[in-house]
Amino acid sequence: MSTPIKPSQLRHRIALEQDIPALVELMQLSIAENMKEFLSAAEIEAAKESMGVDKTLIVDGSYFVIEAVVDGKAVLVGCGGWGKRRTLYGGMHTAGRNDSFSDPATEAARIRAMYTHPAWTRKGIGSLLLALGEQAARAAGFKRIELGATVAGAPLYIAKGYVEFGRVHHAGANGAGNLVIKMTKSLA
Repeated sequence: MSTPIKPSQLRHRIALEQDIPALVELMQLSIAENMKEFLSAAEIEAAKESMGVDKTLIVDGSYFVIEAVVDGKAVLVGCGGWGKRRTLYGGMHTAGRNDSFSDPATEAARIRAMYTHPAWTRKGIGSLLLALGEQAARAAGFKRIELGATVAGAPLYIAKGYVEFGRVHHAGANGAGNLVIKMTKSLA
């Protein structure tokens, strides 16, 4: 098991449009490698249909890039963010999106599109991304936050106080199943 690194050894910033190619590369690597322990190859392919870059998060300034300095160079090790729109999960290509804004007084913010480079898992990056997203959502007036978890991500979210409130089963184009676990947490 890897030892968590101190958050001070990582730096974060808001993602920019020019980051998209590197984000796509990280997301694809994360999906392909980090889900192997939990899903078959066919299920991973099906999951890709509901995962990926959501440009609205970048436009809204609510998507974070996590970098570590390795040999004097900034290396992308994770990304993720929070959403103030009603879309719970998925990339720009995902069907059923609702990009209208949520009302912080009555609706939940969303934790969205969290990915960690396979060489950097179990080092606190997911926890840092959750803390950043929750903090920003709280500052924007949201009292509750939701997310759509993969089977691979659910243990982290449970450890951080999220509780399941539903499941969505999708069938991929290849016929394999794709499970999204809907989870929530109070920000009060």
